[in-house]
Amino acid sequence: MRFQSTDDLRSDGPLRYAQSVDFDQPLALELGGSLPHVRCAYETWGMLNDDASNAILVCHAISGDSHAARHDDDDAPGWWDALIGPGKPIDTDRFFVVCPNVLGGCRGTTGPGDLDPATKRPYGADFPRITIGDMVAVQRRLADHLGINRWKAVVGGSLGGHQVLTWVTRYPDSAETCIAIATSPRLTSQALGFDVVGRNAIQSDPHFADGQYYDRPSRPDTGLAIARMLGHITYLSSQAMDAKFDPDRHDPRQIASDFEQRFSVGSYLAHQGQKFVTRFDANSYITLTMAMDLFDLGDTRLKLMERFDDSDCNYLVVSFSSDWLFTPQQSRDIVNALTALDHEVTYAEITTDAGHDAFLIESDIDQYGPLVRAKLGDIDTSRPPLKPADEAILELIPDDASVLDLGCGSGRLLSALATRGRRRLMGVEVAQAKILAAAARGLDVIDYDLNKGLPAFIDNQFDFVVLNSTLQAVENVESLFDEMMRVGRHAVLSFPNFAFRELRDHYVRQGRSPKSQGEFNHDWFNTPNRRFPSIADVLEFCQRRGVTVNDAVYLDTTRGTKVSDDDDPNLNADVAVILLSAV
Repeated sequence: MRFQSTDDLRSDGPLRYAQSVDFDQPLALELGGSLPHVRCAYETWGMLNDDASNAILVCHAISGDSHAARHDDDDAPGWWDALIGPGKPIDTDRFFVVCPNVLGGCRGTTGPGDLDPATKRPYGADFPRITIGDMVAVQRRLADHLGINRWKAVVGGSLGGHQVLTWVTRYPDSAETCIAIATSPRLTSQALGFDVVGRNAIQSDPHFADGQYYDRPSRPDTGLAIARMLGHITYLSSQAMDAKFDPDRHDPRQIASDFEQRFSVGSYLAHQGQKFVTRFDANSYITLTMAMDLFDLGDTRLKLMERFDDSDCNYLVVSFSSDWLFTPQQSRDIVNALTALDHEVTYAEITTDAGHDAFLIESDIDQYGPLVRAKLGDIDTSRPPLKPADEAILELIPDDASVLDLGCGSGRLLSALATRGRRRLMGVEVAQAKILAAAARGLDVIDYDLNKGLPAFIDNQFDFVVLNSTLQAVENVESLFDEMMRVGRHAVLSFPNFAFRELRDHYVRQGRSPKSQGEFNHDWFNTPNRRFPSIADVLEFCQRRGVTVNDAVYLDTTRGTKVSDDDDPNLNADVAVILLSAV
C-alpha cells in the first residue's frame, strides 16, 4: 500500500528478543535530580567481532521501540526491516547491531510506569524531566556493558536522529560515522505547538489523575489518542493525506469509536489513536515529547559549528522533500555547519510525497538505503570512463590539492581524483539519481542547487573548485562565478564552445538550430542548456570580472585532438578547459 509506514505495524505484543541490563549506579540527570537505578532493554542482531569494531547503534523514534528488525521468519515485523538484516544496507552479516529502548519510554527501559524506589508506587507524573542527553547517557552505559568503546556508526531517524546527533556532539570520539535521517538541530515553533496541544490533551483528560492512573480502572486514553492523532497528522504530507483519503473522502471505514468519523480521514485517525493507547503510556508520551522539545543544538550556523566542531566522525544526513515536521532546510542547516567545518558529509534530500513518515516507508528506504550502505563501507568500486575534458582537468590539478566539484554528476571526475590521492574531495549535485550514484562510490556529495550560490562553503576552503560541463545550464552565471572564486583558490572551468565550426555551419548554412555531438546533441526544444557561450565570450567575461586565466586546454573531441592557441580555438575547438585564479 502506498504511504504504508512501518510504524502502522507496531503492536503491544511482547518483545520476544529483548534483553535487559540493570545499572545500580544512580544516573545524574541533566536538568537536576537523579534516578537511583536504571534498567535498559535492548535487542541485538549479528555478532560482535573480537575488537568490538563492528557495532552499530540504532536509535528509534518517539513511538518506536527496540524491535527495529525481524530476528527470524516467524518474528513480528520490525520498523526498519528494509534497512537492517543479512545483506541489507545495515548488514547483520557484517555488523553487530544494537537497538535500545529509550529512557522514559514504556517498552522495558526505565520510565514513568516503573516503581519509584522512594514511594514504591509508579513514578507517574513524578518521573523526573529528562533530556535526549540522559537517553544517550543510558546508551553509553549499555555500550560499556557490551564492551563497545566506539561505535562503527550511530544511526537514527526523527527522535532517533536527535539521539545520534547528541552522541557525536557530546562525545566526539564515540562514533566513526553518524547517520541522521529526517531530523533537525531543534524543533520549529510549529512543531513545538503540536506537542504542547498533545500534552494538554492528555493532562486535561479526567482520567489522567495527576499522572497516577496506573491502579485505576480507566486511563487517559482519550487524551493520549487525541495526542497521537495530532502527531500523526504531522507525520504525513498534504499530498499523502489527499492520496490516502480523497478517493473515499465521504465513505469512511466504520470502526467502534467515540471520535468523529464523518470523513475517511477521521475514521483513520480514530483508528490510529485507539490503536496507539493499547501499546503506549500517556506519561511516557509526555516525557518523550518534552525531551524532544527541549533538544536544541542551536538556531544559527555559528552555534551549530560550535556544537559540531570537536566531532570526530563522518556524516550522512538525509531529509525528505515533503517533510514539514523536520524540514529539509533544517537538515541543510546541519550540513552547512559541517561543511564550513570541513567535516566529511554526504547529504541527500529524497524527493517524496510521503512527508516525515518517509523514513519508515519501504519505497523511500529503497532510495536512501544505498547511501547508508555506502557510508558503512560497501561501495561501488567501478570506475566510469573519463571524457577528454576530464583528462584535461586532471592534468591541471596537483596531486595534493583539495577539490570541490560543482555539478559532480555520478562522481566520474571525483572518483578519478580519489584514485590519484587527492586529499579532500567533495561534490555538489542536485539530481537525486546522480547523488545516489556518487555517494555509492564512497564520495562525499551534498544535494545543493548551484543557482542558490555556495553559502555552505567558507572563503578559500578548497584549492580548486571545478565546474565541468555545467556552465551552460546555470541560471545565474555571474553570482556562481563569483562564488567559485570566493570558495576556491583556483577554479577550473570546462564548457562547450558554441562557436565551434560545425555548429556555425549548422546554423548559417543549413538554417537550423546548432546541433552536434556531446553537449550539443539536443534539439532546440529539449536542450538543457540555458546559455550558448563561445570561448571568446568566456575569456572576455573573465577579463571583465578581473579573473586571470592561468592556463587553457582546447579540444576538438570530434577528432580526438587538442587545438593549439594559434589555431583559432574559438572556431576549431568544441570544448575548452581553463584554469582561473583571482589574481
